[in-house]
Amino acid sequence: MNRGFYIIMAAQFFSALADNALLIAAIALLRDMQAPQSQEPLLKLFFTVSYVLLAAFVGAFADSMPKWRVMFISNGIKVLGCAMMFFGAHPLAAYAIVGLGAACYSPAKYGIVTEYLPHRLLVVANGWIEGLTVAAIILGTGLGGALISPRISSVLLGFDMPFIDTGIDTVTEMSLSIVAGLYLLAALFNLYVPETGVDHKPLRNNPLYLIHDFNHCLRLLWRDRLGQISLAVTTLFWGAGATLQFIVLKWAEVALGLDLSKASLLQGVTAVGIALGAVLAAKMVSLRSSVRVIPLGIAMGVVVIGMNFVREVWLAVPLLILIGSLAGFFVVPMNALLQHRGHILMGAGHSIAVQNFNENLSILIMTGLYSLLIWADLSVYAVITLFGLFVAGMMFWVKRIHEANQRERDDVSLLDDSCH
Repeated sequence: MNRGFYIIMAAQFFSALADNALLIAAIALLRDMQAPQSQEPLLKLFFTVSYVLLAAFVGAFADSMPKWRVMFISNGIKVLGCAMMFFGAHPLAAYAIVGLGAACYSPAKYGIVTEYLPHRLLVVANGWIEGLTVAAIILGTGLGGALISPRISSVLLGFDMPFIDTGIDTVTEMSLSIVAGLYLLAALFNLYVPETGVDHKPLRNNPLYLIHDFNHCLRLLWRDRLGQISLAVTTLFWGAGATLQFIVLKWAEVALGLDLSKASLLQGVTAVGIALGAVLAAKMVSLRSSVRVIPLGIAMGVVVIGMNFVREVWLAVPLLILIGSLAGFFVVPMNALLQHRGHILMGAGHSIAVQNFNENLSILIMTGLYSLLIWADLSVYAVITLFGLFVAGMMFWVKRIHEANQRERDDVSLLDDSCH
């Protein structure tokens, strides 16, 4: 990997770091407002709605200009969302603006990797991306929890810049200012992201054409035998991962007696496991053998149910690391396979937009259902059981579809041989 790749990774890291710190700050702000608890998972829903509604446009936008410029503009939109929250906009509305920036950012972030590197390095590159993203989750949730903790926030608020009145007087304002600074740092790295030499497609002005083109790409990827399997797995993973973030916070509060600041650190523990799994997958799994990791998704769903029997932090930590490791090991090869198939079939930006549409539609549905379960006052233990069974069952279904595809391909090969 050369210097350009590491610049891309640095830009991704600081933007993801800010995303995760902002989520904890927004949850704290909702609690300060005494908003209903069911609004907390709605943060993720408002964040991801742009991925779904604008999926037909952001891929074409990402392919219409150099990826560094798309990433720079996207981080600017995220700063705008922070500013809205700073000046009193409702956290759900402001977080939706941050989600708009993230929706524009994602096709460029992943697309530039497929443009910049040969396909033989995609699993390794995805190991880097997922590892750094997970590091950003660990540090971001830890940073978000630290910024709202009384001890650290009082020290930061007590710091005054000579001759400058910053106007930052509350924990929320201080947290949002630091997050916005991280987005600006990411934007600075974006300016040094290298050109890939790939031709850019002019952005069409006709939205109906873009919608038609997106639908064509969507059907193309779902009809591809390897594309549909990798897309199904990553779609389930991101929906489950987003929901698990909120389940861990609620479970830590009910089962372990932790407040938000400490519970956010357990999110980071899960992310440590994902990083370990991602690193192991990058070393042990090739692009050709990537579909063999599907059974680990079934195992992850079963292991999640074990959370119901844990009441001590010292048991919770290794369990969450195990869950994260299983998740990281099976999603990294699937993500690389999906990017490879998408790049071949339709181009980097369009394929990532299709991926984002499916994955974030899954996040909308699963976090929306979780919000309904919390609103209905279902116990967190019942939610964990339903969640684990759902993940295991869906992964088993995907495994059966892949096996059916393989049998069909073998039957066609035998028919071709008999004809010759």
